[in-house]
Amino acid sequence: MIKQQVQEALSKALGAKEITLLTPKDTSFGDYAVNVHQLVGEDKKADGAFLVKKLQENELFEKVELKGSFINLFVSQKILLDKLGYLLKNPDSYGATHLLTDQKIMVEFAHPNTHKIFHIGHLRNISIGESLSRILTKNGAQVIRANYQGDVGLHIAKSLYGIMQTPGGIETVKEAPLDEKVAFLGKTYAEGNKAYEEDSVAKEKIHKINEQIYARDPEIQSLLETTRQWSLDYFDEIYKRVGTKFDRLYFESEVSEQGLEIAKKALESGILTTNDGAVILDGEKHGVDTRVFINSLGLPTYEAKELGLAELEFSEHGSLDRNIHVVGPEQKSFFKTTFKTQELLDPKKYQGKQFHYAYGFVDLKDGKMSSRQGNVLSGAWLLNEARKRVVDAFSVDKNTAEVITIGAVKYGFLKVDAVKNISFDIKESISIKGNSGPYLQYAYARTQSLLQNGNWTTASAKFTSDINAEELALLRAFPRFAETVEEAGKSYSPHVIATYLYDLAQKFSAFYEKQQILQAEAKSRDFRLALSAATGQIIKNGLYLLGVEVLEKI
Repeated sequence: MIKQQVQEALSKALGAKEITLLTPKDTSFGDYAVNVHQLVGEDKKADGAFLVKKLQENELFEKVELKGSFINLFVSQKILLDKLGYLLKNPDSYGATHLLTDQKIMVEFAHPNTHKIFHIGHLRNISIGESLSRILTKNGAQVIRANYQGDVGLHIAKSLYGIMQTPGGIETVKEAPLDEKVAFLGKTYAEGNKAYEEDSVAKEKIHKINEQIYARDPEIQSLLETTRQWSLDYFDEIYKRVGTKFDRLYFESEVSEQGLEIAKKALESGILTTNDGAVILDGEKHGVDTRVFINSLGLPTYEAKELGLAELEFSEHGSLDRNIHVVGPEQKSFFKTTFKTQELLDPKKYQGKQFHYAYGFVDLKDGKMSSRQGNVLSGAWLLNEARKRVVDAFSVDKNTAEVITIGAVKYGFLKVDAVKNISFDIKESISIKGNSGPYLQYAYARTQSLLQNGNWTTASAKFTSDINAEELALLRAFPRFAETVEEAGKSYSPHVIATYLYDLAQKFSAFYEKQQILQAEAKSRDFRLALSAATGQIIKNGLYLLGVEVLEKI
């Protein structure tokens, strides 16, 4: 990366020293900048001029200038052209880094519970998790995609109770399409939850069903397995639709017993203690919240199950360097306590390796969702609604409409810092103008149209030393892609890639509008087509990292 070359040049000029480079938003201040005080110390400001003179001798720089407290560094056009040549010769791998080479990282995401709706919050979750997985892979990591799903517990009992109270039960939807079966489960869950909260007799029956679930009682096992499979089949359709394939699906039902045993051993060793018949971690001793691992009925809680899950995740795949749990912020206390418990159980295995990636909530403009009240907005609804509007707005075939739709929704989620709550705007997400997925897909398609109409190939690329402002803006932007990928890998931030891509597309738009390309004289024409090819390749590579497909034509 050029940034690394610049840091090495600065270190060489100064002797060994750690340098913090800044990237000016206004390129008139250079490709990079560095604070003089960092280089020479507060008491030697006058030495800044000496450093400038020394750096001007390095062929890496076109220009080096001292502006106030900063040295502004302009990378030479020759270096930029060399990077363009490298990009064109290594298109698919361009942007890859070695930041995480030899690291094994699990990304655990999606997390829908069976018998409940895959809502738009899950859709944001899966968009983030898939993008993180691709970004980490691009930075050299070996990534394992995992999905932990709730298929036992009170929410299942509520749904089964609702089914049992429905005349005809599951027979009423036995021949119905899968989406109707899943809607039926969502409806019966909402009814069961309402009965649980309002009817003491129903509440007692639901608790009984919950005990039967954990005991694998044959009386309800067939109903449980049939309806569970409906959910899993439905989830699988969504995973395929949004381009995610998991390496491992984990379920509460497979970790409950192991989690219970681990919690019991932790009690015997004194890590956990008892309180009012329950087994807890006394959080006050460890700087976390006190939470229950085994309830007074002797059943494992989510906390105990998490112990069983961790044991599986960290044993099935060898030693993990990191396990990233993409889960909403409401589970902050839960993870702090369970992570601390795991570290107390086995510090070598877990210390500093578990990470809670807390992303923000999703609303539409008409208010917050609530599956408990039965008015949850499903992820499939959002995708289908967006596709309807895409079909109305674009003259495209069905497959193209689907690609635009998935790109619009995913990009709409990922362009915002994941920690922030968002109010999703469907109209804005499908717009061909502004910061949207379709805008970037259109920018890519425009580059491909130019290349096709110009019969351009990599072999015909010719570079020129007579470079204008719009061409230079693109040249200077290209090397920043790898830097952006690395930044996204360090901070787990897909939005920085979206921001970069939008900026690049805007620069290309300015270039396209102000410069003749196909009609230019031969040398300029070939060079401008090379810039178009590079722009298109970076947009393609960048959108892939966001889980978005490109289109050759829109």
